[in-house]
Amino acid sequence: MATTAVKPSLTIKRRFNATPEKVFKAWTDPEKIKRWMSPGEIKTIRAENDVRTGGRYRIVMLTPGGEEHDVGGVYREVRVNEKLVYTWAWKSTPERESIVTVTFKPDGDGTLLTLSHEQFFDEDARD
Repeated sequence: MATTAVKPSLTIKRRFNATPEKVFKAWTDPEKIKRWMSPGEIKTIRAENDVRTGGRYRIVMLTPGGEEHDVGGVYREVRVNEKLVYTWAWKSTPERESIVTVTFKPDGDGTLLTLSHEQFFDEDARD
């Protein structure tokens, strides 16, 4: 019997005091992405997004030392204000493609966002 290795994954849930429409827009509008997708001192310098099934996205971040981190992928599923499923691969390691699913659920007067990132290359990539 063959066994299939289970690749590492992670799931994060956050509640936002904003409607699903507003949170979805923050997740998909390139200008908004540039404002929030900047971990630590890293700055997002480019965000391109074609939000449709089969559409592509690209995000380029710059470290204070001038190193670029370039990530992109293809949308596999788009349900406006409800769900996004897309591939995720760094330009430097395109063979390490993983899958991201983001759901936007109404939660009272806010939104419960659930992000699942699956099929990481290894635990270091996940961490």
